[in-house]
Amino acid sequence: MASGRPAYLLDGDNLRHGLNGDLGFDPAARDENVRRTGEVARLFADAGLVAVVSLVSPYRAARDAVRALHEADGLAFVEVWVSTSPEECARRDPKGLWARAARGELSGLTGVDAPYEAPARADVELPGDVGVEGAVEEVRAVLHASATDSARI
Repeated sequence: MASGRPAYLLDGDNLRHGLNGDLGFDPAARDENVRRTGEVARLFADAGLVAVVSLVSPYRAARDAVRALHEADGLAFVEVWVSTSPEECARRDPKGLWARAARGELSGLTGVDAPYEAPARADVELPGDVGVEGAVEEVRAVLHASATDSARI
């Protein structure tokens, strides 16, 4: 990061190959995926790293629990909601999951036949039409402000 703080990406796909490899995609397993990832992110934040977490977290309560976990330790937590429409998700579809769901080959896909609960209080909302550079700048500004606030705690 430009601030000189090291950062690490915790990606949902990579985590499901290791730490979360024993989890399925039912609601309880999705919550456990978010909980475990949040615990790792909290450990990284406690060590002074910026943990950038990229995963599908469909349930508001699980995200709120991770926020509370960070806040209880006085650690910054920034929730970024990529509020892309289902149509845009289907158009991008890098893994072909939306196409498989449309053909009836896959069930339980978030946003198709499984719910997604929008955040009640996301710190940043990035609509699907925001370009990568604009999104990075928005997130960077909030992270910078958050780091400044955390330094005052």
